[in-house]
Amino acid sequence: MQSTNAICPSLFNATIAQDGILSRIHLPAGLITSTQCQLITQVVNQFGNGEVQITNRANLQIRTNLALSKEILLDLQDYGLASSCANTDGLRNIMTSPTAGIDPQAKINTISLAKQWNLYLLNHPELEILSNKFSVCFDGGEVISVSDRPNDICFVAVEVDGEIHFSLYLGLGDRGESPLPVNVLIPHHQVMEVLEALTEVYRDYTAKRLNQSFANKLRSRPPRLREMLSDYGVQKFFDLVENKLQYSLRNLSLMPLIQEDRTKKYAHLGIHAQKQSGLFYVGVVVPLGRLTSHQLERLANLAKQHGGGALRLTPWQNLLITDIAEADVEAVTQEILELGLSISANHPYAAIAACSGSNGCKSAHTNTQSDARAIASHLEKCMQLDYPINLHFSGCDKSCAQHHPSDIALVGKDFATYKIYLGDGEIDFGRELYGDYRADDLPMLVEQLLTIYQNQRQPKQSFREFVNHCDLQELANTLGEVIRHA
Repeated sequence: MQSTNAICPSLFNATIAQDGILSRIHLPAGLITSTQCQLITQVVNQFGNGEVQITNRANLQIRTNLALSKEILLDLQDYGLASSCANTDGLRNIMTSPTAGIDPQAKINTISLAKQWNLYLLNHPELEILSNKFSVCFDGGEVISVSDRPNDICFVAVEVDGEIHFSLYLGLGDRGESPLPVNVLIPHHQVMEVLEALTEVYRDYTAKRLNQSFANKLRSRPPRLREMLSDYGVQKFFDLVENKLQYSLRNLSLMPLIQEDRTKKYAHLGIHAQKQSGLFYVGVVVPLGRLTSHQLERLANLAKQHGGGALRLTPWQNLLITDIAEADVEAVTQEILELGLSISANHPYAAIAACSGSNGCKSAHTNTQSDARAIASHLEKCMQLDYPINLHFSGCDKSCAQHHPSDIALVGKDFATYKIYLGDGEIDFGRELYGDYRADDLPMLVEQLLTIYQNQRQPKQSFREFVNHCDLQELANTLGEVIRHA
């Protein structure tokens, strides 16, 4: 029987939420086959709310009325949706670009690396003591980059003297911050052995910390990798890693920092040619990452009938259908539209992120899911966006749904009001536009704010660039006048 006392849920150890028992299905590289989708559909229809949710780590979450039985867990293992080693299933946080293997600009296909690491976790149950938040990322140099996603360890493909290597990135900052390069260059054929050594040192540290807590009769959670790096320092960490490897890691002091291009994260939406001649993929907008079981089943059937037989989930809570012949692209697109979904990066839902809200989390002050839907529905009816606008709804200050800065952040203050932030600021949410704004009035406010942007922006100026140069007091006054006379 499934346990339900997890802080960070998995399939074998779920957590009790406001709206049911929350289970997280870890999908290495975000890949899920049409056959796997069929089983999930059966589970959520019989025991849940008939809905699935894509997470910001390209995994799936389901909510059920009761804890999953041993029989269902065995089925999920048989279908490859759970590890056959239950104790390390929660460690399968393995991210790649959703266009790995199909992006014409990629330097290397990283899906094989994700599969190798998944197999390593299966065969090393001693790693079960690690934090279930431990996460590994492989970025192959795709246009759709994932190197900025919050991961503990990230390998970023680079070309040096005509050979493919990986630059090592580590999560050195606070929760939610992007990993940073540490000027270590790894030949592609040594990536797995280096990753194993990094993880072994982390496990040794975890065992030491947990043993100290036990000796002192203290209850302790497994430390995060960033806690070890803060304690040891990067150099000591590498000294220990090199001791296990029995060779030195190559330094590259001039390794450039890869900056995030905020416009390209939505470039996976729509219709795109693949690396493979004559094949295309279609990026689908999933409203707030949520799909009904009917939509999931239909999308899975599309992937089976016209594509490669699998869906690819993205860390932006959307999905791709890949390996579609050019002659079938129009039919696939039409079926997606008939499901009530969009493929446009400029659709209001394309760049909206929202936490579970008060219906799913006791920490949330507001019903973020409902309020986000109200804004998206309003914008869809009243205006045409020509640039993805990232709205981030957070029911409290924890910022669970999205760690990176947004264009517009709406943070729950109490059950009916939000604090509103724009662009970049001294705090992660941005600069404060309003400290107290009624949830019911948000659709009109966002509409007018975007209208001002579209009417007053400079050519090719993004929303973030526009609001970063605005006097927010003047902007608030203008918005107040416009809304009063609307």
